[in-house]
Amino acid sequence: MKVPSPIRALAGIVLGIGALSAASAWAADYKVGFITSLSGPVSSLGIPYEKGMKAALAYKSEVGGRKIQLVQLDDASDPSTAARNARKMIDEDKVDVIIGTAGSPGALAIAAVARETKTPLISIANANLPGEEGAWMVTLPQPAPLMVSAVVERMKKSGVKTVGYIGFSDAWGDLVYDALTKSAEPAGIKVVSNERYARADASVTGQVLKIVALRPDAVITGTSGTPGALPYLALSERGYKGQIYGMHALINPDFVRVGGTSVEGLLAPTGPVIVAEQLPDSNPIRKVSMDFRAAYQKANGAAPTDAFSAYTFDAWLLFLDAAQRAKGEPGTTAYRVALRDAIVSTKELVGTHSVYNFKPDNRYGSDERSRVVVKLEKGQWKLVP
Repeated sequence: MKVPSPIRALAGIVLGIGALSAASAWAADYKVGFITSLSGPVSSLGIPYEKGMKAALAYKSEVGGRKIQLVQLDDASDPSTAARNARKMIDEDKVDVIIGTAGSPGALAIAAVARETKTPLISIANANLPGEEGAWMVTLPQPAPLMVSAVVERMKKSGVKTVGYIGFSDAWGDLVYDALTKSAEPAGIKVVSNERYARADASVTGQVLKIVALRPDAVITGTSGTPGALPYLALSERGYKGQIYGMHALINPDFVRVGGTSVEGLLAPTGPVIVAEQLPDSNPIRKVSMDFRAAYQKANGAAPTDAFSAYTFDAWLLFLDAAQRAKGEPGTTAYRVALRDAIVSTKELVGTHSVYNFKPDNRYGSDERSRVVVKLEKGQWKLVP
């Protein structure tokens, strides 16, 4: 029997809708969980991280024709909240990967959830877990030993023989101190103090008095963000005239604002993105850094002035690259495994801070191309040759 043409047309539409629905169901969106600290003592870092994510979305928001959905939560600078946020994103939102968070303790808390749920974590705070404990994470900020060695080289050239240390009483403070002691001794430099304070402390007068009494040639801190300015303010109040050093976690406009004249002349290692315009055209990091700046300007209406937003951008580049290589259906356990395997096998991915190379047993992907030394001069970071 011949089917009337209107019915044939209707059947064709129904089949077409069915095919489109099937294609839509097959081509599921990617879901990225993003945890940062928009409140609390780590917010001076967490807010720039969020601005970096806005730049990342402005740069590219799809992979292979599939859209990327972003799920974002504030951990309020609390590691327990960071862990709860991660579990919610994985259990309820079915994210494929987590990017976060602003502080090392929070990142370590997320890493435990990532390992338990087999969800890849791209840490934008400096955090490291050895062996199987860290098998589901990679870390983008340059490792403390790599950056500290650049500072120690500078100290040695300047004739520094003794150095005082003050850092946070947490994982980041430990990482910097351990790297300093291992790097300083072979350079003939003695570390004469190991003072600590909490990120939420309002004063470090007692710790700094102990350091000043030892009369070190230089002082270095293992701190970050706005709370990282406290030691320099206290050193200035006590009339300390030695050289002052810091770490890459201090490259932040709020730190410069709070530190004021007390941080003038500070030397610190950082990623090349901070001085991108001063890099030679032959450096591949220069182009990516300038692309980041353009995306940041578009998304935030101003140029970037910190190092942290660029880590989020690099995390996005890492995810985009891995997603193109990972096989499987987003939203599934099998895909999360494939995505993790793609992330930890990344080769020569050019970012703003580094050219990244990861291995399954190595959390960090940076090498010496990821560091330069800068000096704070009249509120601006200048490349030190």
